[in-house]
Amino acid sequence: MAKLYFFYGAMGSSKSANALMVEYNYRERGQKVLLAKTNIDTRDGVNLIHSRIGLSRECVLLSDVCSMKDEDILAYDAVIVDEIQFAKTEEVDFLAHIVDDLNVPVMCYGLRSDFQSHLFEGSRRILEICDEIKEIKTMCWCGRKATCNARYNANGIVRVGAQVMLGANDEYIALCRKHFNEGKLHRETQEPVGLTD
Repeated sequence: MAKLYFFYGAMGSSKSANALMVEYNYRERGQKVLLAKTNIDTRDGVNLIHSRIGLSRECVLLSDVCSMKDEDILAYDAVIVDEIQFAKTEEVDFLAHIVDDLNVPVMCYGLRSDFQSHLFEGSRRILEICDEIKEIKTMCWCGRKATCNARYNANGIVRVGAQVMLGANDEYIALCRKHFNEGKLHRETQEPVGLTD
């Protein structure tokens, strides 16, 4: 029986790398995977999933998946979607249709919450309807589990602004809740993360 999976983690937890490794494992076993990402994520090009550790693979956009005919989707053994937090509610509902009506497993990877610790639309919907939720863990600079995605600049943690601002290690860092709330990006004896020459 196929399931709808949500693999979530804070920034830097290797979500994209995990998605690409799972896709590779399917391919290595001779199975066909539909690899997709949400339309808003254009940091590395429109049709490319790229991880921080250098793994990358061509993909389609989630909007293209949602416009496919059922018989075309049935040609795949699995669907993998990266950056699911940016999906629209109806796109997540379509992924549930793939699982429930076509019996094709769907694995979604993404953030649970934004830089203010609020759910994204796609994350909220997949949390509401998915069959399994699995956390991909990463650490805060202090060694505790990181659960918060802090947006920062030269002045410290940014607390206001648009929910979506695409960025990487130079604008976001994963922190534990304590240091997120305190606004501490690093140990006092360290150079500020990402703010050195």
